[in-house]
Amino acid sequence: MEFSLSELNEVLGQIKNLEEGKKDLLNFKNISIDSRNFLKNDLFIAIKGTNFDGHSFLPEVLNKGVKSVVIKEGMEKLLPSDFPCWVVNDTLEAFQKLTLLKRKKLNVPIVAITGSVGKTTTKQMIGEVLKKLGKIKISHANFNNEIGVGLTILDTDVKDKVLVLEMGMRGLRQIENLSKYSEPDIAVITNIGTAHIGLLGSKKNITYAKCEICKFLNPKGVVIIPANDLFLEETLKKYWKGRVIKVELFNIENQKKSFKKDDNLGGFYNPSNKTILIEENTFQISFNGFHNASNFLFAYAVAKELGVEFANFNKFDFANLEGRNKILKSVKTTIYDESYNASPESVKACIENLLEKPRNHFFIFGSMQELGKESEKYHKEIFRLINNSVIEKCVFICDKKNVEFYSNYLKDKKKFLVLNNINDVPKEINKSTKKGDSILIKGSRYWHLEKIIPLIN
Repeated sequence: MEFSLSELNEVLGQIKNLEEGKKDLLNFKNISIDSRNFLKNDLFIAIKGTNFDGHSFLPEVLNKGVKSVVIKEGMEKLLPSDFPCWVVNDTLEAFQKLTLLKRKKLNVPIVAITGSVGKTTTKQMIGEVLKKLGKIKISHANFNNEIGVGLTILDTDVKDKVLVLEMGMRGLRQIENLSKYSEPDIAVITNIGTAHIGLLGSKKNITYAKCEICKFLNPKGVVIIPANDLFLEETLKKYWKGRVIKVELFNIENQKKSFKKDDNLGGFYNPSNKTILIEENTFQISFNGFHNASNFLFAYAVAKELGVEFANFNKFDFANLEGRNKILKSVKTTIYDESYNASPESVKACIENLLEKPRNHFFIFGSMQELGKESEKYHKEIFRLINNSVIEKCVFICDKKNVEFYSNYLKDKKKFLVLNNINDVPKEINKSTKKGDSILIKGSRYWHLEKIIPLIN
């Protein structure tokens, strides 16, 4: 898919220094921001990031035979005086405008996913379920910011049947910006939790931030949300006047439960065999836990919107991502690796899943970050849940400045051990566990708990 000179001029303004006879030759195969992956038929945009400045790599792309570049105003001195280029006020904004140009040239539906927890798992599930339609493009790893979303759109091929994007945020207006430059057709909000509450101040602000995904949604599209979140529903009405599907999962014991008229899609989960009954179809999924079954319900809703037809029985074996839904078995113990990140909601869900496992239960818990002034409150909630459960021991890791506070708070609760160094964890957990025991590892990305897993018996 080529980008023509006339298209680029319309988006970026008139190109500078282009000789009249070369105008018909200036088409580009793709947009690039990485000099390492740059091809001479690409258009290079020099983006300034937190740890790099693309303008520093202009000599490298010039040596590779680039035909033109996009640079920030004031950087013209880095190029030969007669070199064709687009000069803009903000190269990141130029990059985003060009991703929107690519999006408009693509004739594929776009599914955008956000939420406090479960975004990446839900994205993977949706990508797998939609394979029935053909080749599916999903955003790589955590490509969920203004750069990652843009790169995913630019990397989408005309052969792709659906594009699935994950949208993250660290403040208000960020998801709105991602929506603006991707114009989704289907929006999924997995939940409203307390992740990032330290940045946004309240669940109310988190709800507003997540609902921004609808600001530039296709008017004929649909938003899929969890049922029974009344504030989410009311907030959504301020952003979106189109169709809304609410999904709700029940335990299989409640199969006879009658749905309210406004409940659009319900499912029933049987943890004994990891099956989910949805409408007339049964699904077996490889991931454990009620929370993952709930995530699958979003995938089903998206697939139904896009016309996927299912058999009476369907089995999905989802790929495990690092630090998520990963089960590691050793001679001695079974480790449930959920180390990638942590929020109050995801920790509670993982504890519930752990308690369904046989034998003794152990929990390596890295403190939750980005909770701000609510941090003590939410950690105490988790401690109470652990203390009232059959978990044998919880090794809690926190910053050195908080060790004394949490040690004093937990001093009469024998199942807790408070540490401030993850390197001390393996020795403590190894001397406590026996053959057949189950260990949950969960903590914020800050702790990099995956590093200690090889040291646990």
